[in-house]
Amino acid sequence: MISADMVGPAEGWFRIQLGSLDQRIRLVSRPRHFGGRQWYFVCPVMNRIVSVLWKPNGATRFSSRQTWRRQVAYQSQFNDATSRAHAGKARIKSRLIARLDPEQWDLPPKPKWMRWATYNRYERKFDAYEEVLDYGCYALLAKLVGK
Repeated sequence: MISADMVGPAEGWFRIQLGSLDQRIRLVSRPRHFGGRQWYFVCPVMNRIVSVLWKPNGATRFSSRQTWRRQVAYQSQFNDATSRAHAGKARIKSRLIARLDPEQWDLPPKPKWMRWATYNRYERKFDAYEEVLDYGCYALLAKLVGK
């Protein structure tokens, strides 16, 4: 069960009850630039304001990434250059594709609503990812031919 109290203007709490875990985490809000407020967690260990709390496998509580250090990381931190290039190309295609068939296009055409400067930036990034993948193919081929 998850419950929260954000009635106060600047402080509240967030409670997580999952199996044997029963943790209450303090919340604080900060004013937004154009009005309103945004809520943040306060790390129970580091006592610092954070947007995300982590609970790695085997851990008994949620804490900030800085608490866990190298025990937690974003998936992209484990990817090699080739995996990052594939993910980057896929991300660009998903932003451009709209209702078009993704298999039909290497780089989809510019959507009507997109500015040319934005599309050109995506095109340059897409080409850079292609170069990384081409280099990886050439390096693999060189290894295979060299053996």
